[in-house]
Amino acid sequence: MSLVGFEAWARLAGDSSTSRTEWAAVVAAWGEPHRRYHDLAHLAAVLGLVGELAAAATDPDAVRLAAWYHDVVYDPQRGDNEQVSAERARAGLRGLVAAERVQEVARLVLLTAGHDPAPDDADGAVLCDADLAVLAGPPEVYAAYASAVREEYGHLSDAQFTAGRTAVLEQLLALPALYRLPALAAGWTPRARANLAAELSLLGQRAGRAS
Repeated sequence: MSLVGFEAWARLAGDSSTSRTEWAAVVAAWGEPHRRYHDLAHLAAVLGLVGELAAAATDPDAVRLAAWYHDVVYDPQRGDNEQVSAERARAGLRGLVAAERVQEVARLVLLTAGHDPAPDDADGAVLCDADLAVLAGPPEVYAAYASAVREEYGHLSDAQFTAGRTAVLEQLLALPALYRLPALAAGWTPRARANLAAELSLLGQRAGRAS
């Protein structure tokens, strides 16, 4: 079964014409041509990790639905993608799942703006850790991710991108913890911090050469 196929979706939102229409719209959004990293492959990766980490969640199905919507709106030229994605989840899931779960899904989507869940937020920890898993990948995987993000921001000059990306990397490094699940944190945190620091150094070198 495909992680992003209708069968997987229907287990969460039911098998109805309304559900099928919403699934198709969500998949189409993730398949928009301007996406280079925040695409269907990223969605599948996050869904796969959420599935592996489901035992750590309080409401694993809410986390799965939040994964479906966490970047459903992704426009590199706007700064409120998470907020709009949360609203998209509220609208799209209305009538398909319980109202309480819809609210939890929207709350979780909003958390991905800062990736800083509260210490007792098990669902937030699962979603945020899955979303940031790429940071702890092998250097070549991280480099491909960073390159894809640069492509998504192709409308920015190198100087503009460097300034914005540097701020993002510094914000991530300043988090109290990059990963909240103990089973992941010990192994993933050192690799992620090394990758983030290496990219920061590279951006600094490029900025120095350009000045």
